[in-house]
Amino acid sequence: MLVAAQSRIFIYFLLLSSIGFSQKQVIKKFTSENNKITIATEGLDSFVIENTTSKFIEVILHAENPTKQHILVDEKHYETVIKFQLPVVLEKEIIFRKFITERLQRAKAVIRIPINKQVIIFGDNIDVTSKGCKNNLEIYIENGIVKFKEVQGNVLLKLYSGNVYASLKKSTINIVSNNGAIKVDEETYQKKYVNSSKKHTLNFTANSLKANFFIDAE
Repeated sequence: MLVAAQSRIFIYFLLLSSIGFSQKQVIKKFTSENNKITIATEGLDSFVIENTTSKFIEVILHAENPTKQHILVDEKHYETVIKFQLPVVLEKEIIFRKFITERLQRAKAVIRIPINKQVIIFGDNIDVTSKGCKNNLEIYIENGIVKFKEVQGNVLLKLYSGNVYASLKKSTINIVSNNGAIKVDEETYQKKYVNSSKKHTLNFTANSLKANFFIDAE
């Protein structure tokens, strides 16, 4: 019985290892004359946006099987749309893998954008991180963890639920969360928080039904 139990543990460890280390990387670089970049995050578990000093837009996709993953770029006359074509995961596989890993981790992406582009992000259940972006950002998601590190552009955020973390040093702040918690510099507010000053050069506006906000505005 002990040998059988040890065998099951070893097989379980191998299964976790194969899931944790099987992701591959795909990179796509391109330029765009459009000032508006729209990103559809369907199929991703997490997403990071950051700036690049070059003229190229760079998309880095980490996925389990790069031969079945596609980064799609649609150049329209007024905007550039970035999408991800990912294989459909069967419902039983989703339930099984969530049981042992808590997250699907099918794919995650990093997108590097030139500073002079407006960025609009759409998604359902997605974790989004903005790393010091100087772009004007609009983010529309259903649920997720959203992190803004050193906000340096205007932000409009709309989500149904989740947790939002932001460092806001030069922003006029307008946050509404009907049923979530709003915590700014260790002070807790109900439903709404507004802070404006003529010294502020940026705007941070967020609207949610159930999300929690944790803001550093000192």
